[in-house]
Amino acid sequence: MLTSLYTPTHVLLGQGAETKAGEELRKEGARKVLIHYGSDRIIADGLMKRVTDQLDEEGISYILLGGVKPNPRLSLVREGIEIARKENADFILAVGGGSVIDSAKAIAYGLYDKDGDVWDFYTGKRKPEGSYPIGVILTLAATGSEMSDSSVITNEDGNLKRGCNSDYCRPRFALLNPELTYTVPPYQTSCGTADIMMHTMERYFHSGESLELTDNLAFALLKTVTENGQKALSNPKDYEARKNLMWASSLSHNNLLAMGNDQRGDWACHQIEHELSGMFDVAHGAGLTAIWASWARYVYHKDPERFAALGAGVFGLRRTASPERDAEETIKAFENYFSSIHMPISLKELGINPTDKEIDELAEKATFWGGRTLGAFMILGKDAIKAIYTAARK
Repeated sequence: MLTSLYTPTHVLLGQGAETKAGEELRKEGARKVLIHYGSDRIIADGLMKRVTDQLDEEGISYILLGGVKPNPRLSLVREGIEIARKENADFILAVGGGSVIDSAKAIAYGLYDKDGDVWDFYTGKRKPEGSYPIGVILTLAATGSEMSDSSVITNEDGNLKRGCNSDYCRPRFALLNPELTYTVPPYQTSCGTADIMMHTMERYFHSGESLELTDNLAFALLKTVTENGQKALSNPKDYEARKNLMWASSLSHNNLLAMGNDQRGDWACHQIEHELSGMFDVAHGAGLTAIWASWARYVYHKDPERFAALGAGVFGLRRTASPERDAEETIKAFENYFSSIHMPISLKELGINPTDKEIDELAEKATFWGGRTLGAFMILGKDAIKAIYTAARK
């Protein structure tokens, strides 16, 4: 089995990383930059001015486009493409978290593509053939989009949340200053912690042979994240905790943790959650924790040893003669951890209660109306997906 790792992103991690934005843009030959961001917090805390001052000093023009929301919207992507074309922008700088980066990637796809609608790339109708360059100043440790090949966008027409993966959208540079995450609200810190963990576990649960070193890297990353997620909640200005989370975010989703394993990973939980946040606009990390245990209890019989090894490697659970029992204890340990960082472990705790009709619709959309199955660790069709949603209601 041949596996591949491609990480072209130049990462700067540490205090003052954002002060290198002008230098990095100059290296990239940027002449006019679309600065893409979310809330006005970026302006209020002075980060935007620190960035634009650098561009002014380098003689680089820029335009601003804010308003990115969690589960970033296709309408804003289309607006960004139109503005960037009109202004002749040649580089996109994402200042924010994963939603901002994903939106920037979609704009970059659309700018490169001259013929069709950018949404085609997210439905699989067409594949990207290129992308305008993007860079990142990260303000939230969560999605790993700062080093990944992934972008996820929500189409308000039909409430469809879909992803597009290609190496074209990997950022040219990512500037990671943990201090920029000090003001992230506790709920978003927990959602980010959960998302990092899930990106790791989606790769850990696969259907092929496993490489010992890669599994051990996954255990170490998950252990580090569980410990530092709690530290960051206890002390939001714990620099080392924030730094560990920020770097873990990047490593969890740049495909390092799939090397030597089946690189497809599982990804059923992500696909199941995408329909939840598409329909109900919930936070992605919280949606993941709300359905993970129901997925795990549905599939663990396929390979209980895999779950048992995870519990021992991350939480130090003592092994017994029964892998099935150990797997069940592992699932409980993850539920307890999610609860400890105030993440939901059911749809009820998430604040939603989908009807049977809505669950049927969620499962139908997850399978692309019968066009695909989900998962690799265990293949899931519509009936299995419905069972997982139903069990998650609790």
